[in-house]
Amino acid sequence: MKRREFVRLVAGAVAWPLGARAQQGGGMRRLGVLVGYTANDPLGQSLGRLLPQSLAALGWIEGQNLHIDWRWASGDPKLFESYAADLVKLRPDVLAVQSSPAVQALRRSTNTIPTVFIMITDPLGQGFVGTLAHPGGNMTGFSDYDPPIAGKWVELLKQIKPTIARVALLYNPASTPFANLILQARHAP
Repeated sequence: MKRREFVRLVAGAVAWPLGARAQQGGGMRRLGVLVGYTANDPLGQSLGRLLPQSLAALGWIEGQNLHIDWRWASGDPKLFESYAADLVKLRPDVLAVQSSPAVQALRRSTNTIPTVFIMITDPLGQGFVGTLAHPGGNMTGFSDYDPPIAGKWVELLKQIKPTIARVALLYNPASTPFANLILQARHAP
């Protein structure tokens, strides 16, 4: 799936709670967005362009019937907490969130505002949802990775280089809280 198609899919998921609330009354709707990128990161800039464009294609036009509050946490755990609390105080109709630390921060800040997460590694394993089919609570969204695939990575490496004896996995536990899920699945079946 291309990035643009993915963002359109996410925009549809974000627009769904907005549409449901829109039936309760007209006026400007508010979307809070908390991402782990910096505002000038190329992926962040892409998200910053594509999300409003995709929402506009669904009838949610920034400045007309939609206001978007962006928060760019730059991978900083303190900023995730601060920005999550800040966004909840703004009382958005729906939250869109990217990155596990952002989801964790929002979970501590609200359990009532509908929240759509994107690019979350194993939301079930991290406890963000009850099940993938029926998430429960106020959170739903899209996963970018299923932990058992780590074993497949090792398998693929063995196919490419059958004599491989060791594989290393480097990660920053402060910015990659889901890494333990990858480590648990690191052995090929």
